[in-house]
Amino acid sequence: MMKPKLLISACLCGKNTKYNGKNNLIPQIEQLERLYDFVLICPEVMGGLPIPRDPSEIKGDLVLSKTGTDVTQNFILGAQKALELVKKHQVQVALLKESSPSCGVHMIYNGNFNGEKISGSGITTQVLKENGVKVYSEDEIHLLLNQNS
Repeated sequence: MMKPKLLISACLCGKNTKYNGKNNLIPQIEQLERLYDFVLICPEVMGGLPIPRDPSEIKGDLVLSKTGTDVTQNFILGAQKALELVKKHQVQVALLKESSPSCGVHMIYNGNFNGEKISGSGITTQVLKENGVKVYSEDEIHLLLNQNS
């Protein structure tokens, strides 16, 4: 039987795609791999931003780097490329990095670079949800593990 596809933030799989050149490897990655075929994404890299890069936060309708550079178009392009992969691979479920300006599911940083988080979704998460993808954060992995076992 074919495993369902899971769109997943590359940093959660141990890929060094974070803004600081590191990753956010999750301990449950092997359990998830037994249940799903992964489609890895890093919308920020897919949108043309380098590794490492200045951290970015959403401020109003813009995504700004810590140095004040407007990187909104990079984030929009990355979200569009993620959506293309969803359509190509017929993905219905995603596991994305909470708090990220691309991938945040329930929380994002407040746009002031002071470490405070607010309710909200990243650019890619918004696009995926608008297109019918069920998006989970790494805090909700148990839901993915339970629904497919």
